[in-house]
Amino acid sequence: MKTNKKKTQVGSMIMLVVNAASTECTTLKPDFYSESCPQLETIVRAVVSKAVQTEARMAASLMRLEFHDCFVQGCDGSVLLDNTANFTGEKDAIGNLNSLRGFDVIDEIKEWLERECPQTVSCADILALVARDSVVEVGGPSWTVEYGRRDGVTANITLANEDLPSALNSGPQLQRNFESKGFNLQQMVALSGAHTIGYARCLPIAPSLYGKVTDDNSINRGYLLFLEKTCPNGAAPALVPLDNDTPAKFDKDYYTNLLLGNGALHSDRVMVDSAGGTVKDYVVSYAEDTESFFLDFAQAMVQMGRIQTLTGSQGQIRTNCRFVNPPPCSSSTKSTLKTTSNLGLHKLQHQNP
Repeated sequence: MKTNKKKTQVGSMIMLVVNAASTECTTLKPDFYSESCPQLETIVRAVVSKAVQTEARMAASLMRLEFHDCFVQGCDGSVLLDNTANFTGEKDAIGNLNSLRGFDVIDEIKEWLERECPQTVSCADILALVARDSVVEVGGPSWTVEYGRRDGVTANITLANEDLPSALNSGPQLQRNFESKGFNLQQMVALSGAHTIGYARCLPIAPSLYGKVTDDNSINRGYLLFLEKTCPNGAAPALVPLDNDTPAKFDKDYYTNLLLGNGALHSDRVMVDSAGGTVKDYVVSYAEDTESFFLDFAQAMVQMGRIQTLTGSQGQIRTNCRFVNPPPCSSSTKSTLKTTSNLGLHKLQHQNP
């Protein structure tokens, strides 16, 4: 079933509004904070814009946070949690360690929101909005963000190691990974277009250059030499642009480069491998049509934001995105505090008749 889509031209940017109605039941709403925190989108837009203008690479980093959050036990903000005595956070997972960044930007947004709308906006909702605004900031599509998620109270490094897509995934592995989160092949290819911005370190690239990796027949010889020079023996700490032409602009060049054999990651190249079939057809389609790519990417991002969300009374609204809220005082503690307070007041009354 197709989701209704509406296309509107706003200046030089294509504004995409994805109809929230779908066959999937969701309690998330675009106007969830219209009364409780009407300044939410203004605040987030200002902080994201400043961060990306300071460092263009930050757009990809911020967008990536929502991917890595929602793919592990749903969109619950768990990727933001620091390690505690009770659990090891997802930041230490194989796909995240020394890779995820932008946490300080989320901290700044959360601190601002806690001043303006205390204990109101969840960290999970912040990630959803930040992903949209970071894409827009570098020329990509916009979409209507739904809100109402609540934050989880634990992280799961085991699931993070199991569920996050790997740069070394084969085509079938990649497909199974996305299908397990409710995405079809077309949506998988559209979401992979997120690699039109940003960079990768040599660590996930090197094994496909110097190790034995299957399904890898599509790399251009000249581009292979470029990767080997940039990541000699995989030891260099260099950053490689995922889109070698326009790494700071959200466009369709990622797909064009894949068809030319210039894909940095093995998991990107397998989509145009000779065994790709239908998947390659989608790559060709997006390489030819920016509007189609933007529409499908926006729709897939809305769907991703609905993965296993906590709503209603589930979870909590974390006041610091890095830590779970401390438990409230017990009734016995409250009673003690009240009694102590009353005794103090009683003494003051007798001392000052």
